[in-house]
Amino acid sequence: MADKNITKTELVASIASATGQSQATVSGVLDSLFTTVSEAVAKGSKVSIPGWIAFEKVATAARTGRNPRTEEVIEIPAGHRVKVTAGSKLKAAVK
Repeated sequence: MADKNITKTELVASIASATGQSQATVSGVLDSLFTTVSEAVAKGSKVSIPGWIAFEKVATAARTGRNPRTEEVIEIPAGHRVKVTAGSKLKAAVK
């Protein structure tokens, strides 16, 4: 199986072809989707598209790390990350 990444341009072209919409319209919708999701997650909301995907902000604890080059011990502060969970439809499509 070939290792193929799909770029945003290819995704926009595919959706535009499937829906009959212009590429500019589809690109605008995708940009708005990503902006809305990132703003909501940044505020602490969970964004879920049932069956497909969910995004949420989770806290990470402070911890001790080590610089692999110098072996120096460093303190990594607490912070946040984004947790992305695949839904049942996406999981079934991958099987």
